[in-house]
Amino acid sequence: MDKRRVILDTNLLYAGLYSSEGASYQILRAIERGQIRIILSTTLLFEYEDILNRKKLELGLSEKQIEAVLDNLCRISDHQKIYYLWRPFLKDPNDDHILEVAVASQTEIIVTHNIKDFNGIDKFGIRAISPKQLLKEIK
Repeated sequence: MDKRRVILDTNLLYAGLYSSEGASYQILRAIERGQIRIILSTTLLFEYEDILNRKKLELGLSEKQIEAVLDNLCRISDHQKIYYLWRPFLKDPNDDHILEVAVASQTEIIVTHNIKDFNGIDKFGIRAISPKQLLKEIK
């Protein structure tokens, strides 16, 4: 497998923690094995934390377990500071920070279940792909 650098949309992290049967879970396992490298910004990490804590009952995770997941993601990821903003650019302004970390880190792939939310990012040399598509590409 190739080692790809990617940005994970929050919906992929949630889906991978919610079910061990789908492509999102397989991506999390590939990250854990070092086959995929994720890029994080402080804003993205805080979004992960917010969503996971709000959905902890659905996920069946305690706050301590969520903290362990996030600590592990921090340990195995590359951290990117953002020095400029591209806002507003996307249809949903809540997704602009994901585009910003991709641009700042020169990461070409955002992995998401909501590809349509990232229309137009090809202008930056970035593409949004589904978890299934990423799995196909790294095999």
